[in-house]
Amino acid sequence: MMKKIKVNKNIIWATAFVNELSANGIKFACISPGSRNTPLTFAFASNKKIKKYVFIDERSSAFFALGLAKVKNEPVAIVTTSGTATAEIYPSIIEAYKQRIPLIICTADRPPGFFERGANQAINQQNIYKNHIRAYFDFGMPLLTERKIKVLRKNSFDLINISTRINPGPVHFNFPFDKPFEPDSFTDNISKTLLDISNNKKSINFYKQKTGLSDSTLIKKIINDLNKYDKGIIIIGPENYRNDFANNIIKLSEKLKYPILVDGTSQLRFNTKAHNNIVCNYDAFLRNSNFTNKNKPDIVLHFGRTVTSKGVEDYLSKLKCRIYLINEFGDLFDPSNNTTTLLKMLHSIFCKEIISKLTKKNKNNTWLSSFINADNVTSIIKSQFIYSAKFPSESRIVNEVLKLIPDYSNIMLSNSLPVRDFDNFASKDFKRLNIFNNRGASGVDGIISTSMGIAARSNKLTILLIGDIAFYHDLNGLLNENKNSIPLIIILINNSGGGIFHFLPIKKYKQIFKKYFLTPHNLNFNDIVNGFGIKYTRIKNWKNFKSVFNSSIKSSKLQVIEIKTNSEESYKLRKLFWDKVRKAF
Repeated sequence: MMKKIKVNKNIIWATAFVNELSANGIKFACISPGSRNTPLTFAFASNKKIKKYVFIDERSSAFFALGLAKVKNEPVAIVTTSGTATAEIYPSIIEAYKQRIPLIICTADRPPGFFERGANQAINQQNIYKNHIRAYFDFGMPLLTERKIKVLRKNSFDLINISTRINPGPVHFNFPFDKPFEPDSFTDNISKTLLDISNNKKSINFYKQKTGLSDSTLIKKIINDLNKYDKGIIIIGPENYRNDFANNIIKLSEKLKYPILVDGTSQLRFNTKAHNNIVCNYDAFLRNSNFTNKNKPDIVLHFGRTVTSKGVEDYLSKLKCRIYLINEFGDLFDPSNNTTTLLKMLHSIFCKEIISKLTKKNKNNTWLSSFINADNVTSIIKSQFIYSAKFPSESRIVNEVLKLIPDYSNIMLSNSLPVRDFDNFASKDFKRLNIFNNRGASGVDGIISTSMGIAARSNKLTILLIGDIAFYHDLNGLLNENKNSIPLIIILINNSGGGIFHFLPIKKYKQIFKKYFLTPHNLNFNDIVNGFGIKYTRIKNWKNFKSVFNSSIKSSKLQVIEIKTNSEESYKLRKLFWDKVRKAF
């Protein structure tokens, strides 16, 4: 009789799972301590192919994982214990879902029946993220048979492929475990064959790639429309576009004589040799009815996600023309509810197919020139009123950073005003920069942690532009054991409250506005940041900013640079800028 081996069934079960993850390209795991997830933690800790990050706070851990995954759009595992710890990571799952970022969620759970009996640290975890998850699987209690272990690995493989290939986004694995959890607390006697199946570092499962075919009828319809109409616009929304997309979209624009309205978060303002057809200042001149009434397109090609610009969104909502929305997974990004047709197709393939079949030779540059001229006029006004603004001006910070930031760096844009200011005031540039954001659900939580994940994975200088409210929301993100080796500079734009609400009509109700919307906090971020052992600098003027920023670039450590601003004065400057643009047309 074959000799049996004493094992802990929870450890064997978790090890089989982690080995399947590792065999399918999972290289990183973010783990928060807990008792119930001991088998998972032990299995991850024992796998040398997976790099582990440990976080006290589950929410920070999950957003850090989101940042890791964003850099190369590769899957990252998140491990939590049972109970409310599982709820802590939900905000990052929502963001990953909305942005199609692959996260592998691994939650430990109490055995079935414990929740109903009022057991400690037990909640109903069954498909808890069901509204924002691509797939879910509960493994049930560990049962060590050859068939069960193979099924565990097959189900793990299937969900990984959903997360990374079939329908990208977060997937959730739930693991009920009963005590004992430690490897030397034996529960079962198993054969060497079964142990080998669990310990196998290679996957026995294979993925068959399916070839996606374009909708030939719809493509033919779009080509007919493009051949027919001289007045068209190309909109590039936020997205991590493939490397060849920039060249292809410029070729398409040159052939059609259509302007390209490029969102600040889309990468294309910086890696496209500053092509003439790329328009960046559209938010300002599209707020002008004199311009929009005279420049109504007959067709719009919208690539990627929902645009950041309110000016563009309002402009699109009033159009009565053909609007085609193109993205890889057929997601509907249309707040104005004005899209004619949604096309599920790779952006570059669409461009190549259209270019190859277009017969149109548009020699009329008047339409294109009107947008380019408007962009140039607005750029001049921007230089006069924004780029020369006295210290401290929120709007000017974007330009100061872009002047000083080195090639091949990362910029992470916090939600609220920083991402809007970047979209409004960042001009096209020859610098090769990677722009990141959390514009899926556009929340202000987890921004610091996401930035840390981006900087850690890329190992490139990363600049975070963040407001004081978002900074306050993720202070826990500063407590990171790897902070001293993360090349992250945080530009903290502190207007002491909800400055973005100045743009809302409620502003005229002053008493209610100040108490319930501005919510001034008067926090001393110097003391708070120093409490985390992080270098802090308060900026005095633009010259001082340049000196501190350049000095910070040379360091590989996390640093915080604070610029105190006045939200009311900053609002007035933006309004003055928009008024000047309006008068120019």
